[in-house]
Amino acid sequence: MLEKDLELYEDSTTNQIAILIVQSLDGEVLEDYSIKVAEKWKLGSKKNDNGVLLLIAIEDHKMRIEVGEGLEGALTDAHSNRIIRNEMAPEFRRGDYDAGVINAITSIKAAIRGEYAAEDASNDFDNMDPSVKWIVAGVIFLFLGIFAGVGLFSEGAMTWVLYAFLTPFYAVFQGLLFSWWLFGGYLIVYPLLRLWIVKSGKKLLKWESPSGGGSSGSGSSWSSGGSDWSSSSSSSSSSSFSGGGGSFGGGGSSGSW
Repeated sequence: MLEKDLELYEDSTTNQIAILIVQSLDGEVLEDYSIKVAEKWKLGSKKNDNGVLLLIAIEDHKMRIEVGEGLEGALTDAHSNRIIRNEMAPEFRRGDYDAGVINAITSIKAAIRGEYAAEDASNDFDNMDPSVKWIVAGVIFLFLGIFAGVGLFSEGAMTWVLYAFLTPFYAVFQGLLFSWWLFGGYLIVYPLLRLWIVKSGKKLLKWESPSGGGSSGSGSSWSSGGSDWSSSSSSSSSSSFSGGGGSFGGGGSSGSW
């Protein structure tokens, strides 16, 4: 059914999409493997170089969308990356490979038509591997917590400057990504903790200007780990292509699940 759909798509647009599914890359680099297949199959027409290869390596849990030079302007690296992250990887993690492949093909065709947005930041966090998601969340909240602590124990107006400064960050990371009641908790708990700290007579941090003869400073650094989107390859049920294309300059994107 999918093969017939791709044939009809090629007849109506001349764009050629191939799917290659292999059991393993056997140690080969994903991008190298993908380029070799695309060029050997000569995907796309010789005039337009409008071929696309979707490559999936089952045992390696890797995949790649390789884009011919003639389609790089329409099916950009950003489009390919989002298709892998949002349309394929979630389905593959659930073990539904058919749905992932169908989603990818549908989205590839939509991107070529100009109907698929390259960015969807709201889904990036949701589609992360759960373990990576919680590591990133932990690092972010540690970072925000350090600054909230500095604000709570700061003398004078600085406590409210930091409170206001951190509010949008808590709105994004607590409200949007987790739950708005967590963000509401920050808005309420911070002033209450500040009131308790002041009433209990705790020592407060005094901020001095450099010209005041003394200096005090604090700094923090943090890094957030992201998914390493290593290449993958895909395989197609068709054994021969006669488009005469094959000019691929490395456009596309790679991913894993």
